Amino acid sequence: MNSPGPPTAVLADDEPLLRAQLRATLATLWPELRIVGEAAHGEDAVAQVAQHRPQFVFLDIEMPGMNGLQAAAQIQGLAHLVFITAYNQYAVDAFERGAIDYVLKPASEARLAQTVGRLRQRVAPAAPDAALVSAALAQVAAALGKSIPQRLKWIQASVGSQIRLVPVEEVLFFQSDAKYTRVVTRDGESLIRKPLKELVEEVDPEQFWQIHRGTVVNSRLISHAVRQDDRLLVVLKDHGQRLEVSRSYAHLFRSM
Repeated sequence: MNSPGPPTAVLADDEPLLRAQLRATLATLWPELRIVGEAAHGEDAVAQVAQHRPQFVFLDIEMPGMNGLQAAAQIQGLAHLVFITAYNQYAVDAFERGAIDYVLKPASEARLAQTVGRLRQRVAPAAPDAALVSAALAQVAAALGKSIPQRLKWIQASVGSQIRLVPVEEVLFFQSDAKYTRVVTRDGESLIRKPLKELVEEVDPEQFWQIHRGTVVNSRLISHAVRQDDRLLVVLKDHGQRLEVSRSYAHLFRSM
């Protein structure tokens, strides 16, 4: 790991938007930290660490190909690891052992500030204890393997008198509508009786972000966010709809 000089880090996440958000928030909270590399999958993360020898690595757990846990097994002992995960409730005990920290996706500035505070105490050049990291990784892998729920892939929605199967990947956003939930795609919209509160627990939280009490949006289909008067609005790709972001969720778009 690097010793003298500014602290360094590699960011690994297959979602460019989340990676940009993390980079921007870290720049605000820890201006001295240099991001020396970014990766979109585990293999690239391992290569970036081998090339740059950073002190810290922020690792997404769910990435295509080599996932974050597999990459961490190769990185352990070379850098302090920070997992970026939507499943922190299954791994808190392991992370809190001190060898590894975690950031819940999407990362809020307040939560990331706690992580930065912990990492600042580890700027010293000594490498993390590989045995402790290995034991924590094993615990995390076991917890995740048993506990990650099966995410919703299809939705049965009403379109007039017909029942339509809608792939979740195609949904632009979900929105509460009286007793129903609107399911909006590029091809139109449907209604389901499932409350938004239940739906949020079944879709992938890394892909579907709640931006308002009554709105959940597909983050992969967000084009950009804009300010209009005192409101923050999300603009979707290839779609005219603009969705309002409540103040409680504005931190998701701070880097945009």
